[in-house]
Amino acid sequence: MTTTLRTALAATFAALVLAACQTLLPVYNVNDAAVSTASGKHPTAGQVRSAIITAGTSLGWHVVDAGPGRLEGTLHLRTHTAVVDIPYSAARYSIVYRSSEDLQAADGKIHKNYNGWVQNLDRQIRTELSLL
Repeated sequence: MTTTLRTALAATFAALVLAACQTLLPVYNVNDAAVSTASGKHPTAGQVRSAIITAGTSLGWHVVDAGPGRLEGTLHLRTHTAVVDIPYSAARYSIVYRSSEDLQAADGKIHKNYNGWVQNLDRQIRTELSLL
């Protein structure tokens, strides 16, 4: 094997390793997002709960009650599973990482797709709340 070929293979390998490392990002959480509506009305906690459930189910999340003022959302995609806690009130809500499967979660980092799923859920919750 020539030196040029070895150098090219080593560079390619290094690039692949670097690309693989970049798929893990810090876990994205939504903390105490303010509830706002287009009408400016103040919704009840029950209305916020319903908006979160509607938003989640429209995106494929399975959203269930997990105690007073708290929901749990689970998303199954292919071999991946993400579970989040969603505490809420009439004024605020959060989306907080709880656990996952097949998303390489470790040391506060996770596969970048997880963050996209949570950002989409947050965006959809805001959309549903704006309709109240």
